[in-house]
Amino acid sequence: MIFRHLIKLAPLLLLAHFSLLAQVDSTATKLTEVRISSFHVSDSLINAPAAIGIISSADLKRNNNVEIATAMNRVSGVLMQSGAFNTNRISIRGIGARTPFGTNKIRAFYGNIPLTSGDSETTIEDIDVENIQSVEIIKGPMSSVYGAGLGGAILLQPKTGSLPGNSARITSTVGSYGLLKNTATYGFDSEKGSLNVSYHRLESDGWRQNSQYRREGVTLAGELFRRESSKLTYFGNFTAMKAFIPSSIDKPTFDNNPGAAAATWLAAKGFEQYDSWMAGLSYETKIVGSLRNATSVFYNHKKSDEPRPFDILRQNTTGFGARTQFNGRIASEKLTYLLGAEFFRDGFDGKNLENLYQQNDGNGSLVGQRIASNEQNRTIWNAFAQLRFKANDYLEAQAGLNFNKTMFDLETTFPVVDRNSESYSYDGIFSPQFSVLLHPTGKNDKTIYVSASRGFSMPAVEETLNPDGSVNQDIKPENGYNFEIGGKFFFLHKRLFVEFAAYSMAIKDLLVAQRIGDDQYVGVNAGKTSHRGIELSADYTWNLSGAVLVKPFANASIGRYKFEEFDNNGTDFSGKDLTGVPKNTVNAGILVSWKGLYASADYRFTDKIAMNDANSAYNDAYRLVNSKVGYRLSLTQKIGFEIYAGVNNLTKEKYAAMILPNAATPTNGLPRYYYPGMPQNFYGGLALNCNF
Repeated sequence: MIFRHLIKLAPLLLLAHFSLLAQVDSTATKLTEVRISSFHVSDSLINAPAAIGIISSADLKRNNNVEIATAMNRVSGVLMQSGAFNTNRISIRGIGARTPFGTNKIRAFYGNIPLTSGDSETTIEDIDVENIQSVEIIKGPMSSVYGAGLGGAILLQPKTGSLPGNSARITSTVGSYGLLKNTATYGFDSEKGSLNVSYHRLESDGWRQNSQYRREGVTLAGELFRRESSKLTYFGNFTAMKAFIPSSIDKPTFDNNPGAAAATWLAAKGFEQYDSWMAGLSYETKIVGSLRNATSVFYNHKKSDEPRPFDILRQNTTGFGARTQFNGRIASEKLTYLLGAEFFRDGFDGKNLENLYQQNDGNGSLVGQRIASNEQNRTIWNAFAQLRFKANDYLEAQAGLNFNKTMFDLETTFPVVDRNSESYSYDGIFSPQFSVLLHPTGKNDKTIYVSASRGFSMPAVEETLNPDGSVNQDIKPENGYNFEIGGKFFFLHKRLFVEFAAYSMAIKDLLVAQRIGDDQYVGVNAGKTSHRGIELSADYTWNLSGAVLVKPFANASIGRYKFEEFDNNGTDFSGKDLTGVPKNTVNAGILVSWKGLYASADYRFTDKIAMNDANSAYNDAYRLVNSKVGYRLSLTQKIGFEIYAGVNNLTKEKYAAMILPNAATPTNGLPRYYYPGMPQNFYGGLALNCNF
């Protein structure tokens, strides 16, 4: 199947082929050697013995400046399903694909601030893409520094500065289905510090019933007390969001009326609404010689309200923590080390209320009596270390270790007759990592690596509870081992970058969310899965006569994701395809620019996806084509102007942008697997920059 789609990329491959044969000026643009976060023992992508996807600020703006899913999905091995702006699930190499709602098994950070709650839920879509400098996606449990999660880690780097002096930028994007986004940004950068403050407002009428969306936020980031040996970095973000929820639909509705909402969600006028705050400080300093320290503190709070057909959920979550990290070099830079610790604690209180929407004369949700309420406190400790030993110009080795200790306190406060309090914790988990990196030429232009690592995934609190609310002491974290070989190569004077990775991951104690009611689950450890695959990618930069820049790219992910041993409620699913993940994906695209004028086109193929563990239903494969054109003009030396327009789903593909794995079958109904993808849609925008 995948080779047929690779053949369809022949025009792009031919373009790249002819570009290699063309006479290129000696000053032709080279691919920049990508630097990675300072919180690694490796300093650049090519020297990192791991598969790391990099999304630059330019990549994030390649679409409509509104959502991050399109950019995430251009990274091989990554799938971000997006049923709506506020309904997303990220999986990496099949890890996290079976999660019913949201993202878990993957840790995420905004700078040094965790975006993953103590309940293992990760949300990155609250961060405005125009406030992100870059995104690093570490695939698999390769980073002891970021928690050794089975799926890996996502690192969002905030914009902390701008051009020297003062700068301002205003952007406005309008599009189909009432899309409107306005952003205003002010920046200041000097030798002593920087400031980047941004306000945005995003709204959409939605293309489905009951899918209106509103979000606004303020982001503050910058640096203070800059010196040669130290600096203080600060972050802050506030987001207010309200999104109506159309929910998933069944197959006949998907085929005949994909714009419809689920009947009960439409009748209840269900929605999600919250205010969230996030803040952090990080101080980096040189202690002595090569020894440096980075210490950060962070705080977050979220207050949410979610009326659903079966109840109304109200939650308050407050988290805080600290992280410190030391790094340095020994023996003339032959040995580089990094070690540190992280503490994170969050408190949660929530309550479920009756939703009397059926008694509200068609006016939607109506608050009834309290059904239940509970409080939770979650404490997480991580200690980590990494070593990098450079034997010579051709060979180096890396080793890492992560230790995790997780503890929970749970208290049921209502009903009073069921009031109880329990505390429990998991045994400490050690997650080692080892890799060898080979430089075949003795230079930093080609590397080959092999690695072995262990990762784990904690159960969500809901997965640890029995139906009566007591703690299931037998539940265990998922854990697994990953073995990988890969290579990264620059060719043609660094105009062509090629990368490959082949991996095999075996996971045991698979956490399975068994549905016991509408949006109600209990967790069990039910088996083993295997995740095997190959990832290939190529990026080329071609400068024609010094004026026209052509940048094609292509990548593919070929996977085999299976239940090796899996017994769920007495049914054996061993040997079945893993639910929620496509075996194969292909991405390709091209960007052409000339004297301020630019045009891009992107293609994505996503293979069919098993929608339930029995493999009795599959989501069809689909292909998406997006395109964008724009023009940048310098009106003066200090004022710049940009205009752009684009179309998503150019070929009017009918597809499911997200599926609900193992959707329940209601009485006299069909399972609601499908979140329909947006039909062909258009957008356009303006931007004005000013430096002063």
